[in-house]
Amino acid sequence: MMKGFYNLTSGMLSQGRRLDVIANNMTNISTAGYKTEQYTDRTFDEVMVTRIGNKIKYPYETMETYQSHILAPDQLYTDFTQGSYEETNLPLDFAIVGEGFFAIDTGDGVAYTRAGSFTLDNEGYLCLSELGRVLDDAGNPIQLPTDKLTADSQGNLSTEDGEYLGTLGVYMFEDNQALERTPYGLFTGDGAQLNEEATIMNKWVERSNVELVREMVDMITTQRALQSAAQMSQIYDEVIKRAVNDLGRI
Repeated sequence: MMKGFYNLTSGMLSQGRRLDVIANNMTNISTAGYKTEQYTDRTFDEVMVTRIGNKIKYPYETMETYQSHILAPDQLYTDFTQGSYEETNLPLDFAIVGEGFFAIDTGDGVAYTRAGSFTLDNEGYLCLSELGRVLDDAGNPIQLPTDKLTADSQGNLSTEDGEYLGTLGVYMFEDNQALERTPYGLFTGDGAQLNEEATIMNKWVERSNVELVREMVDMITTQRALQSAAQMSQIYDEVIKRAVNDLGRI
């Protein structure tokens, strides 16, 4: 009976976390460059295969325990598929076609993003609003004398008179899933390499890759699973009450 409570509680926790991820995706449907997150968890059998099966055991992952139960870890996966493009006609908006990220100097290190809706700060540096300055292909901040500029498909920035101002840096990684998402929606990771073959679109931004219909279907499915688990826990609670109050009389 207690194991049944554990299974239901584990299920409700998992569905609750999944609902949080879905809600976050739907909230960011209009955020430029946002990448969808997907929640996954593993069953006890899958964890056992990882521990005793024919798999590399190093580095060993410590698992949480509660009484006699092992809690299977959950994971968040980011869907890095390319979103659609939207024309803005703003001179400081840029979109990457294909693989790669813009590099942002946040002050606490370099972070990466697909969001290319930039502005100029008080010192004339190209920046991602309130998050940091955009870096060029040499890893340096880009300072611009004006926002009236042109850009070619390689990310070379020039004034309207043709004066060269700098080149947007586009960086890529061998494994995007190794990147970690920051609370501000940027990504951090090691091993960034300059993607010299990247194509840049000026006066365009990449929209989020959130599919609203799929997220709504997942939300309804998850809510029903959560409600079912909650109802079953109430039934378990009623059975235990009867067992405690009635069996003693027999």
